[in-house]
Amino acid sequence: MPRLQLYFAPGACSFVPHCLLEASGAEFEPRLVKLHKRENDEAPFRAVNPRGQVPVLVHGEQTITQILAIVGYLDALFPEHRFLPGEPLARARAMELLAWMNNTVHPTFTHVFMPFKYSDDADVQAQLKSFNAGQYRKLLQELQDTVAQAGAATGGWLGGAAFGPLDAYALTLTRWGTIAGIDPEGLPLLWAYVQRVAQEPAVARAMQRERLQLNLYTPPLA
Repeated sequence: MPRLQLYFAPGACSFVPHCLLEASGAEFEPRLVKLHKRENDEAPFRAVNPRGQVPVLVHGEQTITQILAIVGYLDALFPEHRFLPGEPLARARAMELLAWMNNTVHPTFTHVFMPFKYSDDADVQAQLKSFNAGQYRKLLQELQDTVAQAGAATGGWLGGAAFGPLDAYALTLTRWGTIAGIDPEGLPLLWAYVQRVAQEPAVARAMQRERLQLNLYTPPLA
């Protein structure tokens, strides 16, 4: 098999393919991109992805960007791991949820974590951060409802019978919630499920490489 490389940033959504590669058992080269040092804007990385975003998967001579494309590619590359369901409707439902995580929940957090991307006015940035933190809490509640409906809260997985990208992304989104000031204990089903996801060997290895702490919530000062 041609060499696999994953360009990732610790704690970013690149954690999802990072976990899948770990779960696949295949050899791959992890390539750390330090977003806080703006390495994604430097020429070496822009030569890999002109958009300056992670994740990026390089497989031999081919470069793949965008998380949905990378997940689909890894699922096809390692079909024995059933990262996505094979049955057409179940697969569509999994992709539906993955797309929602990526195009709705993820950007809402970006408005909290990086409001400067949407305005250069400090007052507007503060409003964006405050408002979207509330919106993000509602989205995590919706994610908790999805976990309950899928039976993932009682030992299953969001995509069906096997661990997959939905589980890794759910962990990422929940962890981001703790950064946004959302106490995970207030979402008990989601939090219990995410802690179980974190114990998966592939996930634990990815977390160790990225040096991630699962819960970054700090209670407000009285």
